[in-house]
Amino acid sequence: MFFLIVKNIHLYFYIKKNRLGGYGEERNIYSKASLFSQDDRCIHLGVDISLKANTPIYAPLNGRIHSFKNNDKPFDYGPTIILEHDLDENIHFYTLYGHLSLISLENLTDGQVIEQGKLVGYIGEKSENGGWNPHLHFQIISDMDNMKGDYPGVASKLDAPTMLHKCPDPQLILGFPEKPIIY
Repeated sequence: MFFLIVKNIHLYFYIKKNRLGGYGEERNIYSKASLFSQDDRCIHLGVDISLKANTPIYAPLNGRIHSFKNNDKPFDYGPTIILEHDLDENIHFYTLYGHLSLISLENLTDGQVIEQGKLVGYIGEKSENGGWNPHLHFQIISDMDNMKGDYPGVASKLDAPTMLHKCPDPQLILGFPEKPIIY
């Protein structure tokens, strides 16, 4: 099992004390945001882990920065970092870290190596993370479709089968319990 969030604290233990928003779940909260309501997006493609602002986030695997961006529209990700990973010549994928702090984007360069256990960024305040209560949106992506610094974290019901295939369950990396606490 890999670790993320806080060094030397096993994620399974950590999430027992924190709220977790589930993968593949339908959420009506997005209907309030014009960013999502135009195409009726309501199926969550990652996981959300409720954390205090400024909590450091560490890489669960070796990777390099694919891209980063401040997605600053209301209810968007805010500061976002996407890492690219090659486990071997046949396993290539990306991990997305959304709702970070603005300081997390400072001094980054595309291609910059981030080793397992090294700092990715910090959880952002509501005023800088897209307007959400502080949390991490973590998502696995198999193909970035030529996107940089952003990738949908919510799909419409119509697109959900394709998007859930492109964005597999983060359980594959993070080792969540079978039935996470959903908020």
